[in-house]
Amino acid sequence: MKVPNRIQPLVEDGLIDEVISRLMSGKEATVYVVRCGDEIRCAKVYKDAAQRSFKNAVQYQEGRKVKNSRRSRAMEKGSKYGRSQQEAAWHNTEVDALKKLLEAGVRVPETFGCIDGVLIMELITDEQGHVAPRLDDVSMDAEQAIEDHHVMMHYIVKMLSVGLIHGDLSEFNVLVDEYGPVIIDLPQVVDASGNNNAQWMLTRDVDKITDYYAQFAPELKQTKYAKEIWALYQSGDLTADSELTGLFVEDETNANVDDVLAEIQAAIAEEESRLERIRSANEDDD
Repeated sequence: MKVPNRIQPLVEDGLIDEVISRLMSGKEATVYVVRCGDEIRCAKVYKDAAQRSFKNAVQYQEGRKVKNSRRSRAMEKGSKYGRSQQEAAWHNTEVDALKKLLEAGVRVPETFGCIDGVLIMELITDEQGHVAPRLDDVSMDAEQAIEDHHVMMHYIVKMLSVGLIHGDLSEFNVLVDEYGPVIIDLPQVVDASGNNNAQWMLTRDVDKITDYYAQFAPELKQTKYAKEIWALYQSGDLTADSELTGLFVEDETNANVDDVLAEIQAAIAEEESRLERIRSANEDDD
């Protein structure tokens, strides 16, 4: 296929030898299947800020730290330089998160560099070597659903143990290969300790994944992993190897207004996210 303009400089520099096909186009990027030497990989081309449809980006970026003071001031002022640095920070956030999570034992794609808004990374494939399906395209029996849900809960724990929350986790951001789930799409990853919305974002991530697997194993609907995980995190007892039960005994002596408002906010955000996923899926079909 014709080489996209954003990828052309990487072809000229010999980093990419061939663009094979367009894989998908989402709210923040378009992904292509590419050949790098003898390896088949994917190239994620981030859309410019004006083209991205990701909602409430500022909400996700709360708590992210910029070490360079000049860069930080420019980003706050919104100057041309500041906007370019903000774009670079958006891209680098995903690269840094992928590397950090891979080291933490979470299954995510391996990265091979991010140049001028193009992230080259591992292409996740199935047993036949075809592009691995998204979780929303996969059916399973109850036993497999419970097993994979258990794996995903532990990936969420491992993420939080290194201070990160996916922030947009759903059946649309998980691939499934022969070894199980692989988490993708992390430019909006949340700093758990610095973001005031961290708890409800974690809850939303857990609930979305649980709701999907509960289609095949309805008993998962009764679990309370989000509250259990957050309680362990708040108490300082959460580790990468924390054993979960899915049980949580709530203190019902006093209603917590902040928690109620957080649940309302999460419900509103979930509906917005659901509509956005439907729009994105329709765009892919077109």
